[in-house]
Amino acid sequence: MFNKILIANRGEIACRVIKTAKKMGISTVAVYSDADADALHVRMADEAVHIGPAAAAESYLVIDKIVDAAKETCADAIHPGYGFLSENAAFCERLEKESITFIGPGVKAIGVMGDKISSKKLAEEAGVNTIPGHMGVIKDADEAVKIANNIGYPVMLKASAGGGGKGMRVVYNDDEAREGFNSAVNEAKSSFGDDRVFAEKFIENPRHIEIQVLGDKHGNVIYLAERECSIQRRHQKVIEEAPSSFLEMETRVNMGTQSIALSLAVEYSSAGTVEFIVDKDQNFYFLEMNTRLQVEHPVTELVTGVDLVEQMIRSAAGEPLNIKQEDVRVDGWAMEARVYAEDPLRGFLPSTGRVTDYRPPEEDDHIRIDSGIFEGSEISIYYDPMISKLISYGEDRDEAIDKLRLALDEYYIRGVGHNIAFLSDVLKAPRFRSGDISTKYIEEEYPDGFNGGSLSLEAWNIMVAVATTVHSCEVGRQSTISGRMNEDASGFSETWQILIEGETQSANFLMTNDGCNVITGGVVYSVETLWAPGNPVFSGKINGEPVNVEVEYLADGYRLTYDGASEVIHVRSEREMELAALMPEKVPEDMSKYLQCPMPGLVVSIDVAEGDEVRAGQALCIVEAMKMENVLRAERDGKVAKLTAAAGDSLAVDEIIMEFD
Repeated sequence: MFNKILIANRGEIACRVIKTAKKMGISTVAVYSDADADALHVRMADEAVHIGPAAAAESYLVIDKIVDAAKETCADAIHPGYGFLSENAAFCERLEKESITFIGPGVKAIGVMGDKISSKKLAEEAGVNTIPGHMGVIKDADEAVKIANNIGYPVMLKASAGGGGKGMRVVYNDDEAREGFNSAVNEAKSSFGDDRVFAEKFIENPRHIEIQVLGDKHGNVIYLAERECSIQRRHQKVIEEAPSSFLEMETRVNMGTQSIALSLAVEYSSAGTVEFIVDKDQNFYFLEMNTRLQVEHPVTELVTGVDLVEQMIRSAAGEPLNIKQEDVRVDGWAMEARVYAEDPLRGFLPSTGRVTDYRPPEEDDHIRIDSGIFEGSEISIYYDPMISKLISYGEDRDEAIDKLRLALDEYYIRGVGHNIAFLSDVLKAPRFRSGDISTKYIEEEYPDGFNGGSLSLEAWNIMVAVATTVHSCEVGRQSTISGRMNEDASGFSETWQILIEGETQSANFLMTNDGCNVITGGVVYSVETLWAPGNPVFSGKINGEPVNVEVEYLADGYRLTYDGASEVIHVRSEREMELAALMPEKVPEDMSKYLQCPMPGLVVSIDVAEGDEVRAGQALCIVEAMKMENVLRAERDGKVAKLTAAAGDSLAVDEIIMEFD
């Protein structure tokens, strides 16, 4: 077994690998860029080596620097995590020459499977179902149009070396094919240093289901059931679960058998994933094989009890698999939500900055958190904006959903925008709960984007009950401080007027010996809680059911966040309501004549000039953020009066790019 492992990665996956290595008694080495000098993975590792500037191309992607760090610390193996160099055949070859063990598959598997064109050809030879398409490299936009017409729209243009949704475009006509090809090429070159793009038929409304495989250096390969990853946005996974509620046993076995056949064809050793798309009739087609640990691997670990990182380490050390196919059991249900630093209300644009407050849910038998940050961490423009992965476990799918929803309500993050409300809204939808999902789920359920979650009547009244309790506790605290109320406040009662979304309703509050009662809408809500003023999360039980609600104090009221919705609530006496109605309303400044940068990013191009007439939907400029190109389009017809930014400029959020007449 290895004495010391270097983790050639950062963030949550580096922390994840360090945890298992420590459990196995193996020393760890972290590497870090300028931006990660104080990162959590650096703090957790036994040793740490600085490898360069913040940009990944000058640090985490530089093979020489990773190798030098391993030599300097006498590490005898390197775990690549995912992303960066994890599927880089040249990196694997270099480690072989340096006599440093790569914790992953061999060069052959990485090389063949890392190229989507060659991997599809090999899959066909191995008897794996594949999607119709054009496997040659597309030369230019004109050829992209020709090929797309031959295949038949819709068509998926994909970077050959792609992954994580980068370098991928679905096109439905010739104009989209031209624009999509250029964007895919640019993104692929920026993200992977490889601008090759190919095309294949896009199967509409499919499910994305993948098979986890494990192999060793002795020719043994098994599969650990499947993961459902159909909830995606822009081809990036949002929520994953294991197992899939859709697959019949025959389909599951066939997918597993084909995954093993493909793995054996490339002499696969280590943990890997064979991804498929599955249509409504359970016909499945090979998508790609990821020769690394997947982001969503925890859901498989929770339902099988197998530590995939440990298995990777043991396989790399030459040990045979200690699990046989007949030993694999799937017990219960697991679900993972990816918590990102992004703003769902602004088209899911990345959010950067310092995490000023960070209070994740407590981990237990039902909740696991894989995170790479802590309070005070910086979310930078240089890397993927993932904050953490929140994973739940239940005896069945419904329990896994309920546990995840409750944990999301408890998750408190401030300083950067995040997608927790969106995740909660997805999980509570009846359609999601029924399992009626596909890769177009988000597109279909949120055709106009996410505009904030909606509250059911019951959730609305729970929020009113919490607001009433919070305000009454605050009033009671102030009264106790001023001496107007005894510390024993049992029996304290008050009637409040609750203003929420322009609607007013009464709520009667009565303190009891073991909590309080709130009567609103003709219903009594029995509240049990240890919450105290100043705590940002109200946790307790309402009518016997656990509830978590975020509480933010405002100058006049509270902002409560619960069940995917955030509402400003005013709790007032009758007289306060009368006075509030007399206050003038502040009108926000009109910014409609400006194009503002929606996220911190780099201006790739400005596609119009001063004096140009523009039409609604016309591309105005391209801004790159976190390796993703974002095309900004005109919202209405108009004329460009002034350009205030140029290609190459780095802009902050809301910085003005151009002005219209």
